[in-house]
Amino acid sequence: MRASLIQINVDPQEPAAERRVRAAALVHEQAGSDLVVLPELWHVGAFAFESFAAAAEPLGGPTARAMSAAARDAGVWLHAGSIVEEAPGGALCNTSLVFSPSGELVRTYRKIHRFGFDKGEAVLMTAGTEPVTLPLPDTTLGLATCYDLRFPELFRALVDAGAQTFVVPAGWPAKRRGHWTLLARARAVENLSYVLACGTAGTHAGVEQAGHSVVFDPWGETVAEAGPGEEVLTVDLDPARVTKVREEFPALKDRVLGR
Repeated sequence: MRASLIQINVDPQEPAAERRVRAAALVHEQAGSDLVVLPELWHVGAFAFESFAAAAEPLGGPTARAMSAAARDAGVWLHAGSIVEEAPGGALCNTSLVFSPSGELVRTYRKIHRFGFDKGEAVLMTAGTEPVTLPLPDTTLGLATCYDLRFPELFRALVDAGAQTFVVPAGWPAKRRGHWTLLARARAVENLSYVLACGTAGTHAGVEQAGHSVVFDPWGETVAEAGPGEEVLTVDLDPARVTKVREEFPALKDRVLGR
């Protein structure tokens, strides 16, 4: 299975409409991949809190329409990162969108763990409540977003639901880049799963982004890692490796708590 992570640069001077067009073009260039991933809130910037309300859109809004067309044109499964969703009733959610190669919106995931403590996303957005998985022809995806990476119980729930490959779009700050790599590797090791962690480049509302999108295999080995700037990271994965590693090192069977 070939996967491409698009570490797009978020420039506050670039209009969102232009970034949608550019993101769609980058997706189209990945025709030949099976799965393409974009980062969290790339259309507005994960730390651009003051812009969230103005950038909010429904699930059928302009970002979803552009990404649906991009998935269909490229013939790929597309995890289109996340948008500020204007949910029914007017609530705002940090919502991931996944499209099939026909352009159908097949899964949404509302971020469960909102970052900011008593400000920012934590007070502006409504939390999701349910873990979400998606079976693909070669693997089952478990969906998580950015700050979720710090909460291993979510990933255990995803494994229990059949996940073999975690997809984690993010807008992770550069000053905590070490945590980004450490936590993504930990989720791979403890769950014997692939982790595809896709971040942004650039600056969100003055917050420098970490970049360094990374893919870990089920043993925690680095498959590939991007640099700090805009980059497309393309990797070939062996979905059967998850089953093989879990059979050879069946640590998940020894779980006692949480069942």
